[in-house]
Amino acid sequence: MSHATVIAVSTDTDHRFSKPNRSSIRLLAGLGVEGDAHLGVTVQHLSRIAQDPAQPNLRQVHLIHAELFDELRAAGYAVTPGDLGENVTTRGIDLLGLPAGTRLRLGPEAVVEITGLRNPCRQIDRFRAGLLKQVIGRDESGAVVRKAGVMGIVLAPGTLRPGDPIAVELPAPPHRPLEKV
Repeated sequence: MSHATVIAVSTDTDHRFSKPNRSSIRLLAGLGVEGDAHLGVTVQHLSRIAQDPAQPNLRQVHLIHAELFDELRAAGYAVTPGDLGENVTTRGIDLLGLPAGTRLRLGPEAVVEITGLRNPCRQIDRFRAGLLKQVIGRDESGAVVRKAGVMGIVLAPGTLRPGDPIAVELPAPPHRPLEKV
């Protein structure tokens, strides 16, 4: 996991599927990405607000590994950073293999704790037909595998830019696998 870096940062004030890339974003402790539609202590994803607007926001920051874009490109899908709505695009780190509670130091100041897996929805197929089948699969035992990144909460604030390093701090064992949030 050495040489893990931030490839791109993205944010959008509106609830749109894709987010434009920025030169930097500011993470705010307990809230998420400054100026992003998903900023808040309680849930901000529209489908979750409809279920229970008082739930805690465990999806303050969305991270996707650029290696997924490489895999999608090989399958014929042109997807670039920000296209799938993530705030932080990484390279050189197995985000999906991290245990729940892992802390990522992003750049010199920000710390994000991984809360779980992003649960991709049908909106992905509206973005590119057939893409949902590429980001949700099944393993050898038939269990669902979600590949569309991870979600986290901001523990320490900071400004984040492309090229910033990422350091990984695993939680104390026993490690819990990531589940959808």
